[in-house]
Amino acid sequence: MNRRRFLLGSGGAAMLAGLPMAFTSPAAAQTSDSRARIVIAGAGAAGLAMAARLARGMPRASVTVIDAKKEHHFQPGYTLVGAGLWTPGQVTERNADYMPRGVEWIEEAVAEFDPEANAVVTASGKRVDYDFLIVATGLKLDYAAIEGMNAALIGKDGIASIYAGPHEAAASAAAIDRFLETGGVGLFGRPAGEMKCAGAPLKITFVTDDKARRQGRRGAVELIYNAHGPAVFAVPPVNDKVKEMFSARGVAVNYGHVLTAIDPGAKRATYRTEGGDVTLDYDFIHVVPPMRAPDAVRQSPLPWREGNLAADGWVEADKPTLRHPRYPNVFSVGDIAGVPRGKTAASVKWQVPVVADNLIAETAGRTPSATYNGYTSCPMVTGYGKAMLIEFDYDGTLIPSFPFIDPLKELWVSWLIEEKGLLGAYRAMLRGRA
Repeated sequence: MNRRRFLLGSGGAAMLAGLPMAFTSPAAAQTSDSRARIVIAGAGAAGLAMAARLARGMPRASVTVIDAKKEHHFQPGYTLVGAGLWTPGQVTERNADYMPRGVEWIEEAVAEFDPEANAVVTASGKRVDYDFLIVATGLKLDYAAIEGMNAALIGKDGIASIYAGPHEAAASAAAIDRFLETGGVGLFGRPAGEMKCAGAPLKITFVTDDKARRQGRRGAVELIYNAHGPAVFAVPPVNDKVKEMFSARGVAVNYGHVLTAIDPGAKRATYRTEGGDVTLDYDFIHVVPPMRAPDAVRQSPLPWREGNLAADGWVEADKPTLRHPRYPNVFSVGDIAGVPRGKTAASVKWQVPVVADNLIAETAGRTPSATYNGYTSCPMVTGYGKAMLIEFDYDGTLIPSFPFIDPLKELWVSWLIEEKGLLGAYRAMLRGRA
């Protein structure tokens, strides 16, 4: 389906159904009669979307999802919860409501991956054999890697972090409000290494700035963004635009600052820099933890063995197909996939059809041909009622879906997609309908 026609075909109503390119990939028309045993490790966005596609495209296969998680969270909505616009209930649903009919759900965590034996072992010790494995475990938020920090501190003593969950995002919203009431120094930033939704730390900085202005409190607060490297965003034109916006709005930027420790009592944060450790005092800090593969993945043979994706345990994957180069019956999708970029819900929407379509073709005796170009979408919220719809690929090339949406302009329509459109489209994705 043409992505522009999808958006415009119902008099604009499809605008509220989801992102243009991110949520309009064509459904697979072909099927396979294979009786293959397929295990999907993880029941997050990637795992559920994959289960739905395979249940429809491989009706005779044995599809098993393994995950102890009962709740399903719409993580793209955490920023809106942190902005005080949504409640935790608006981003929380039941995994059971999205588990496809005919798919077996083992409600345990995967404790061990054994790709040599084509098996996984659950937390209770149950062995599950497979012909194909889809790793969709998501990632681990490693708050403990920051000395003095843990998720229980969120919402206390000026500490915020929207990443930890819906209730922590709500607690972060309250922390922002208290900070604006009292004034002082607010610190923002992101960790080194790969992370989910790299735009979110920028979004929460913009939201805090805009809320302060709306309350007439901007003069009472100093906002500092501590970039982990030499840029605030990895895509050059977006980086240039955000730097320009920060300068215009009085947000200071420190480059090459990686948060390593926090002293909640003293309200002091320590950053690693090329010149040595630097300590900054704060009244408010938004903490984004380092992100790594879950322990069971990191301790398995599946991660990269070398390169910049090896240290945090991301699953080794071929960029266009997401197939494991050493274990060809293993694929990875979502946050766990060891590819540059791609840790967003929009990426999942394009990764899942590639893996599902290729698996269906392969098991039906056809030549797999689907490829993933690294598509990532980030509706960059820059204030209440405005955002930039940023879409790009592996190479960092901007690939806007519509000529009337300038990706580097703050627009109401881009905000509308973020606030009104994404959740409905996301739900359709989980059910394999988009």
